[in-house]
Amino acid sequence: MSGKVTIGVDVGGTFTDVFVLDEGAGTARVAKVPTTRPDQSGGFLDGIGREVADLSQVSAVIHGTTAGTNALLERKGARIGIITTQGLRDVLEMRRRDRPRTWGLRGDFDPVVPRERRIEVPERTLACGTIRVPVDVEAVRRAGRQLLEDGCAAVAVLFANAYANPENEVRAVEALRALWPNPHVSASSEILPEIREFERFSTTALNAYLQPEVSGYLKRLEDALRSGGFGSEFMIVQSNGGVMDVATACARPVRTALSGPAAGVIAAGFIAAEAGFPDIITGDMGGTSFDVSLIAGGRSMLAPETSIDFGMVVRTPMIEITTIGAGGGSIAWVDGGGLLNIGPESAGSTPGPVAYGQGNTRPTVTDANVVLGRIDPDNPIGGKLDRLDVEAAGAAIDAHVGAPLGLSTTQAAEAILRVANSRMAGAIRLVSIERGFDPKRFAFMPFGGGGALHTGAMLADVGIGRAIVPRYPGVTSAMGCVIADMRQDFVQTLNVLAGDLDAGRLTDFLHDHLDRGMAMLDAAATRFEARDTVFELDMAYVGQTHTVAVPIPVRVTDGRAEAPDAATIARAFDDTYRAAYGRLLPKGTRRVMNLRSAVIGRRPKFDLGTLAPAAGTLAAALRRHRQVHFGDAWHETAIYDRLALPVGAEIAGPAILEQPDTTVLVDPGLVARVDRFGNTIIERRNGDGA
Repeated sequence: MSGKVTIGVDVGGTFTDVFVLDEGAGTARVAKVPTTRPDQSGGFLDGIGREVADLSQVSAVIHGTTAGTNALLERKGARIGIITTQGLRDVLEMRRRDRPRTWGLRGDFDPVVPRERRIEVPERTLACGTIRVPVDVEAVRRAGRQLLEDGCAAVAVLFANAYANPENEVRAVEALRALWPNPHVSASSEILPEIREFERFSTTALNAYLQPEVSGYLKRLEDALRSGGFGSEFMIVQSNGGVMDVATACARPVRTALSGPAAGVIAAGFIAAEAGFPDIITGDMGGTSFDVSLIAGGRSMLAPETSIDFGMVVRTPMIEITTIGAGGGSIAWVDGGGLLNIGPESAGSTPGPVAYGQGNTRPTVTDANVVLGRIDPDNPIGGKLDRLDVEAAGAAIDAHVGAPLGLSTTQAAEAILRVANSRMAGAIRLVSIERGFDPKRFAFMPFGGGGALHTGAMLADVGIGRAIVPRYPGVTSAMGCVIADMRQDFVQTLNVLAGDLDAGRLTDFLHDHLDRGMAMLDAAATRFEARDTVFELDMAYVGQTHTVAVPIPVRVTDGRAEAPDAATIARAFDDTYRAAYGRLLPKGTRRVMNLRSAVIGRRPKFDLGTLAPAAGTLAAALRRHRQVHFGDAWHETAIYDRLALPVGAEIAGPAILEQPDTTVLVDPGLVARVDRFGNTIIERRNGDGA
């Protein structure tokens, strides 16, 4: 092993994936081990230990984590308190007066902080930034002591209009940090200095809710790595697809809300672009969920906020990912009306699908694939089990699906897959057709442990032209950790008419964002090939609620930023608005809401040729034949060792390509071809992609 070894680790709901890149030796290795719950650090360290014995030779470890996501979804964050402005203690509970079910007349919602731990103190800042009532610092101290006595491990300070002038919040936070026994004090003016009280309050409160859990987890990992001889940089993937150091992740854990799925999208975009596919739709199918994202022209879509669950809004830049409960471990069940459903409940890694033999008795998507011969029961992925129990999987399908619906075992298994495929196809349509994109111009990239089993169904159901299966689809998110750039995002509310925008004030904010971002890159123990900046203004016409993100040209010379003039900003808004809505409002007055900045350190990318297969022959890669069910019949199907397939190999379906981290299904009527990077391109047999 050389000294240029980089490790990417992605922890999913069922498996923990490890990608080891040894650039010095020109090799890559992968490992997939069961995720350990509730403490995910066990699987993390086990996966690394299987592939790397000497951590002193490792130059970087980059981690995509679901610790924060799981804590939010399962409501297992810390016991926290809130200190807020008089009259605003119920903002988190009132939200936007929305309902869990749009057409329901009622619905329950419990914020992560109950009312008795939301304490008001005297202070008031106006929307213009004027301080009407200075903060009562002694009242803040009393509130802090009260929360500590109540057993709170973290606290969030949420003051009205702190985005416009943070002075009151700064004074309150200084007083709190002097008496608080740990670093877990979150201030809204630090986490999200942006207009809109609920979104700012929610994001900051959730940050505090996650701090003890996520920081404790990351510190355990870091300590274990250090004790094993690791002396280089340990970094965490953010929801925006960039990476940050552990200190930043511990202070801003809310930025890890979609860490693992974001890493997968980054890797997918890189692989597809290298292979000549700038337009792709990704489908990450793990054990618990199916995550879909769209990349157009080589660029991932970024959203300014997401809802992790009802009423739990996180406003921070993140890659747009649509998630549904249709993973390999998603449970199939028949409701009272006789309809077959898939998920959202998942068997996860423990107990796992019925075929795992670990106590689950309800059938999953994986069980259906096993019963239909699509997954080899003698070679289960993950390395933990010797064999999958086909008989138990079939019995569970009979009992829970076949008997209630009057179907045979095979018919019930096919029905499970059809429902799962239908749900996945719907998610793909949501990110493509419903947003004005024609899926025919896109390639589908399935990854995760189960994605490549459903390629043919997605091509048939959605009308996508072709698919590209990466060399190691089961560990694509782990590979994305290795590829991701370092990125820091900033936001500042301006809230002025475009004609009243003060260029000097805008320049001051640009300098502040640029200086802070560059300082972060300077402090990183990482070599960057380049440093980039992205600046946007959130703008709208007066009277509109929703904004458009307007890229603005900012010249950066010798570390100094030069803001564009008003005419340039106006033209940029017109171009962006017209592209989004097809027309302008000639009499409309433009308003500038927020400045958004990103400072990006471009990390070196590795040569995908490292993953290319060695010389070989198609005949040598053929392992055996077995009966596999497709549609309404069983087919004699060729089984290949996918990693032994040579560049240029073509295989007509039906066929199955097996490898340690996943199984690739080539349906009848499709043909698979191996490209120069070891990716598998799957198309209809006529090859025209139509």
